[in-house]
Amino acid sequence: MLPTVPNYYATNGDPSSHQRNTQHSPADAPGSSPALPESLPESLPESLPDSLSDAFSPVPHISSPTCIGVFDSGVGGLTVLQELYRQLPQEPLIYFGDTARLPYGDRTPAEILQYVREILTWFGQQGVKMVIMACNTSSALALDIVRCEFDLPILGVILPGAQAAVRQGRRIGVIATPATAKSGAYRRAIQEIDATVAVWEMGCPQFVPLIEQNRLADPYTRAIAQQYLAPLLAHNIDTLVYGCTHYPHLEPVLRQLLPSSVALVNPAQHVVVAAAQELEMLGLKGDRPANPTRFCVSGDPHTFATLSTQWLGFTPHVEAVDLTSLVSTTHMYPSV
Repeated sequence: MLPTVPNYYATNGDPSSHQRNTQHSPADAPGSSPALPESLPESLPESLPDSLSDAFSPVPHISSPTCIGVFDSGVGGLTVLQELYRQLPQEPLIYFGDTARLPYGDRTPAEILQYVREILTWFGQQGVKMVIMACNTSSALALDIVRCEFDLPILGVILPGAQAAVRQGRRIGVIATPATAKSGAYRRAIQEIDATVAVWEMGCPQFVPLIEQNRLADPYTRAIAQQYLAPLLAHNIDTLVYGCTHYPHLEPVLRQLLPSSVALVNPAQHVVVAAAQELEMLGLKGDRPANPTRFCVSGDPHTFATLSTQWLGFTPHVEAVDLTSLVSTTHMYPSV
């Protein structure tokens, strides 16, 4: 049995001791009330606020949403952020890492849905024009539900990743968090595109904690990777999909263990292509130089800033955000 790797953020600093840093906030951009669903579910609680907007903390009005919101449980979503920098450099961005509650891969579907609702509510308050779920677990377990509840474009990483995988190979392995693997989301998405493609999904519970602890060069990480890959290699896969946005950070390790004939598919690249197409279709593409990215986390900002520097190439200013201060969005929706 593998030892449990603790949450690095939960054991490194008190997020409440960090004050919000406004240097990278949008320049004096007024805020807005969060997007509300166009219609309510048939089953509602007996008691509701006088208006649905009372269910959220009051925020200033935003006349024109401009930013793309990107979120993940931690630094994994930085792989999507890097693709946004490369493909859509004119788009202003807000990145949120739910580091106080990672890893998501061990959470229940109900917990994931609650977290996603809270994050989307907060993004609505920031006036975003689009949200990219840079998290496969959220995409697998919550995307279809929240798309019906929030009035803004929300993109997930699974369908773009599945489409790219089918273009690449016929025997496809997927490494993912336990929750994503258990959901079977990649298998369904791939075989809906082409039912003749073989798919094997492998849950990898140790990867996210090891990456968040910056143990990429640790021999233990290589041993764990070898253990996770063995069953997939036994099926003679020709393609391996990163079913978690954290996993591209492990590419140097994985490349040492995989045959050179195995193609790697990074859904981060393909979800940004989809985002660009969606922005163009909706007439929301940015047309001016982007402001610096705003970074926010629910855990310790210093830990996130230190860890993310190696991938960003700079040390970000990071704000602490307390999502628990939001009124629970489950007051508006039936339980699942």
